[in-house]
Amino acid sequence: MAAWVLVCNTKKFRLEEMLDDGGGLTSWSVGRYLHEMREGDAFALWLSGPQGGVVATGQLTGEPFWTDEDDDGYWTEAPGPRHVVPLRVGEWLETPIPRTWFKGHSAFLGASVLTQPFATNPHRLTEQQWEALVGEVERTTAGTPDVQLSEDDDWDLQPGDEIRRVDLHTQYGGSRQGGISPSKTSQNIIFFTDPRTGEQHGYQDLWESEDHFRYTGEGQVGDQVFTRGNKAIRDHLQDGRHLRLFIGSRGVVRYAGEWILDPNRPYSLGRAPSTGGGEERQVIHFHMIRVGAAVTAPDVPVGTEYRVEDETTTPAPAIPSAPDPALMEETLTRHRRLQNALAQQVRDRGLRPLSPMPTDPAFDLAWRDDDTLTVTEVKSLRVENESHQLRTGLGQLLDYVDQLNERAPQVRGVLWVERAPSENRWLGICERAGVILAWPGADAKVWH
Repeated sequence: MAAWVLVCNTKKFRLEEMLDDGGGLTSWSVGRYLHEMREGDAFALWLSGPQGGVVATGQLTGEPFWTDEDDDGYWTEAPGPRHVVPLRVGEWLETPIPRTWFKGHSAFLGASVLTQPFATNPHRLTEQQWEALVGEVERTTAGTPDVQLSEDDDWDLQPGDEIRRVDLHTQYGGSRQGGISPSKTSQNIIFFTDPRTGEQHGYQDLWESEDHFRYTGEGQVGDQVFTRGNKAIRDHLQDGRHLRLFIGSRGVVRYAGEWILDPNRPYSLGRAPSTGGGEERQVIHFHMIRVGAAVTAPDVPVGTEYRVEDETTTPAPAIPSAPDPALMEETLTRHRRLQNALAQQVRDRGLRPLSPMPTDPAFDLAWRDDDTLTVTEVKSLRVENESHQLRTGLGQLLDYVDQLNERAPQVRGVLWVERAPSENRWLGICERAGVILAWPGADAKVWH
């Protein structure tokens, strides 16, 4: 296998326009080595200019041929008849490999791409040069961001929202090409499913239900392995990263929510054809569950280190016409103050307060005492909304306890409110439902 550098002259080629359209590069002009370039050869796309460098890598999908097409209008002017080589981009690099790296590496001393960058394409690389470049690409794409999973994720999209893919990556990071795009600037792993293009590359994604999705890993040729995007998805929980699914792969894409790997069966191995109906190879099928769906695997731990709630945060109204923002702020502040105070009580008794992980239902606070897991829902109470708050909290707790029963020897629910309910009947309702109703100063049942 040979390796080549294809130079992109930004004065002639609208690279940004192509990336805005999803990076769908399928061929490149060449003027020499026409009888030496072969299907399966590797290539790197080199962006010209003093700030340039390698912006993509991939494989040739055939031998050079003669054409007079204009390559989808990405050229600043029609290039006219010429030889082109068909190719497939395997990865657009979120951060280009700069020209300075090549100039400082001994393997590229005297390389034509440095000494004669505008010579007729392509530039041939030695085996040593290609190995050095691949190593640098893997080094720059393998890392994960030094971020902590938190409530303040700065993720503003809601399921169903649409956004141009180029704007998505500008805001949240990640490569603008490829199916799996781990971000280096946030804790998000952005991934895409597109039935219009996926099946031709052997990507047989499957919706098993509204909350269960089977996603095929990345890699169009040869056996798929746990590197790069596949590794990022496999390890997302231990790395504290969010899986964000989008429908579509180019242009405008639609957000389909946050997902986690199924703890019972995170992935399986299958068989699928290579790109274009080629030979069968091993593929990875990730089994995913929508965040918020029940996780019942007994060996999945519950909760993580408690996140102290910011009691001074001013909430944004859910809709522009939402009434009385001052009341919303007061209610949220009271809720967070009440929750933080309960967490401190847990610590004062030598126990460890827990906040939910993506695999958990959305409880407010939990803790373990020997074999008993206590999970709480915190509610502030006003006279006008008291019954609604108590009904809602009781229903939430019954759901939490049911979801967590398989993951702890004993689970109990605590509905923690800021004062005694106006109607004593709520004490009996909660007791019959197996839920402890308590508030500051009337918490004996919680601690005994």
